[in-house]
Amino acid sequence: MQVAIMGAGLSGLSCAITLERHGIKPYIFENRKEVDDRFVNGEIFLNALNAPIEDTFSYLANEFQIYLQPVGHIKKLIIYSENEQATVTGNLGFSVIRGRHENSLCKQLLKQLDTEVMYHSQSTYEDLLKNYTHVILATGDGAYSEKMGNYEKHLTVSLKGAIVEGKFDKYTTMAWLDNSFAPKGYSYLIPLSSTKANIVTAYPNYPENTLLDSHLLWNKFFSRVQKDLKQVLNITDAFKVTEYVIGKCHHGRIGNTFFAGNCYGAIMPFLGFGQFPSIMTGIHTAYDLCGKGKYHDLNKPLDKSYTNALVLRRAMERLDNKKFDLLVKSLNGYIGKTFLDHSSINFLSLISHILKPVINIK
Repeated sequence: MQVAIMGAGLSGLSCAITLERHGIKPYIFENRKEVDDRFVNGEIFLNALNAPIEDTFSYLANEFQIYLQPVGHIKKLIIYSENEQATVTGNLGFSVIRGRHENSLCKQLLKQLDTEVMYHSQSTYEDLLKNYTHVILATGDGAYSEKMGNYEKHLTVSLKGAIVEGKFDKYTTMAWLDNSFAPKGYSYLIPLSSTKANIVTAYPNYPENTLLDSHLLWNKFFSRVQKDLKQVLNITDAFKVTEYVIGKCHHGRIGNTFFAGNCYGAIMPFLGFGQFPSIMTGIHTAYDLCGKGKYHDLNKPLDKSYTNALVLRRAMERLDNKKFDLLVKSLNGYIGKTFLDHSSINFLSLISHILKPVINIK
């Protein structure tokens, strides 16, 4: 068996680590000069989105010997709407760093790998097919899947973010639901340390949003963040992404080609994060190759989570600011703690089942 992995991101590296531990040496091809060769940004693992798993990091360590260290655990989530604020406390999840940073998730995974990554690779999928018995597509987007007619695009998103300096509690994450600067979208702040944080605003590229002034929306958001934090923030770096595709492949395996990570459809439509599904598709690919399960069957819980997240996303897009106020107000106290800090309740599954008849997604 000769296994080629195209892409050294979360799914590709997780697959390689798992293959090594089962006696299979993979060949890893990465077209960039290093792993996580991108802008620095913060991301989060929310336990509520992965229930009944209580703690994603201990789960990955105990079950798969994948060891990750966060920036910090999330003990408090503050959610703002135009006129309301909700605070949820508990064991809510973890914040992490991505991009060109020594402690980024991919840099952590790379340290657990013996196989050398072949950087600056110009090999195409077609090239790898000629020389390897199995190919894992883990390139970080759905381009190859779409090219092969194996991908359904559900939406594209534009997002703008910045690294800011100030004073932050690295155990507190913040989110804003406000159509005045993120129409049909969301905004958030994720601490990277006690003095730096990542702020992002994102909205879908629907026809009604195409004429929006992104610069004006950003200024509104940045002003709101400083107002809510009661401090002046200094921007040290910024990034912008347009037409960021969110979708899912139809088949996880075609012949001896596996689709992993974002090639599979790991980005959850609800909040746009997909680290946990990316890692799991990499592990599941390796398990299939090692005879420890069928890729399709292993991914069924991830497929269900994706569908539930899409339902919730469609529902959120229908809310105006008055309804966001009602939603955020309701999250204060018992309801918010039950949904976001109760590991036995699958937040996505519960809410999506309530909303499916309304949103009309099967």
